[in-house]
Formats: sequence, structure tokens, C-alpha cells
Amino acid sequence: MKWFIYIVLGLAIGGGWLWFMKSGVGEVEQLEAEIDRIEMEGSVEEQEKVPGMREDVESVKGQKTLSGILLAFLTAGLVGIIFVIDVLPAMAHRFTHAVYDSAEMVEDDVMHDARAKLAQGDYEGAIAAFREAAAAEPMNRLPYVEIAKIQRDNLSDPAGAASTLRQAIEGQAWEENDAAYLMFRLAEIHQQNLGDQATAVSILQQVMEQFPETRHSANARAKLHDWGVV
Repeated sequence: MKWFIYIVLGLAIGGGWLWFMKSGVGEVEQLEAEIDRIEMEGSVEEQEKVPGMREDVESVKGQKTLSGILLAFLTAGLVGIIFVIDVLPAMAHRFTHAVYDSAEMVEDDVMHDARAKLAQGDYEGAIAAFREAAAAEPMNRLPYVEIAKIQRDNLSDPAGAASTLRQAIEGQAWEENDAAYLMFRLAEIHQQNLGDQATAVSILQQVMEQFPETRHSANARAKLHDWGVV
């Protein structure tokens, strides 16, 4: 129905432009030819009519100009309606997919497969799938965190988990929140699972130095206080 209305309006406007191109042309040409004839060979009585005839010419031209302006507004209005209702949303849709499709594919395919393997108890397969996700989205901390969690909780390999987190921390220029999160998880593994509190303390002190006057620094200080270090 919408496109039928567009077509009807388009045909009406097209017909209007066709009428506009033809309207008044013959009348103006006739009047101007008659004015030329009168000025060249017309009688006195006929020449007295020339000013009125010139006014008629200007009137016809003025009406034609007004009709052209109205048709231009109508045409612009129809084009604007089609652009806003149909073209602009289509462009936005294409742009959105161009920006987000890649990330959605990683989330829907690789991450989904990794979680499915994890649920099935295929821990090595899950780790491999999470590594694929990390390679596809190197600035996404989640695959690294999931790999370390599997190594620590399911494979009883906290040393491997610590190595995964350390490689992640050192391998990317992380945003502040991501870097701090990974460092806290690494400190947690050293303190709780590896019994290496000295390394855990060193990592938290590094958080304080790297992110001073932030909530991460405050959280690190609080954790060290709980451990009786500060």
C-alpha cells in the first residue's frame, strides 16, 4: 500500500511537471508575436493595447513561475518522505550490520561453541574455542578469563591459569578497567591457589602504581590491608 501511494503521488507530480513544461508556452509566444507585429506595423488603436498585452505576458509567466515553485516543493516533499521513511532506515540498518556483524559472529559462533564444549565437559575443546575467540577479538578480556577459569577450576592447573592471565596482560594495551580486572584475577590465583602471596602483593602494588587515585588503586589497597600488608 505504501509503495502504491508513492507511485500515485509520483505519477501525479510527474504529470504536473509535464503540464508545467507545456503550459503557457504557446500563449506567451502568441502574445509576444502579436506585440512585435503591432509595434512594427500596427495601428494607433492596436498599439494602445500593447501595455495590457505585456501585462498579460508577465501574468502568464508569473503563474508559470508560481506553479514551478509549488511543483518543486511537492517533489522535494515526496523525495524527503521516501528518504526519511525508507532510505535512511535502510542505510542505518546496513551501517549497523557493517559495524557489529563481526562481533556478533564471534559471540554467536565461537563463544557459543566454547560454552557448549564446556557444558559437555570437553575442557580442552572449550579452551581451544576460547582461544579462537581471543584471536578474533584480542581486546576482549572474556576469552582469557574463561580459559584461566577452566584451567584453575576444571583442570586443576592454577599455574597454567596464571600463565594465561599474565600472557594476556602483557600481550595487549588494555583499557584501564580490563587491565585492572585481569591483574586482580592473577593476584587472586597466586594468593589463593599457588600460595604465593609475595607475587600477589607485588601485582596489587603494581595496580596501585599503574592506576593511582582510581577505584582500582583503592581496591588493591583494601585487599592488601585484608592480607595484613598495609
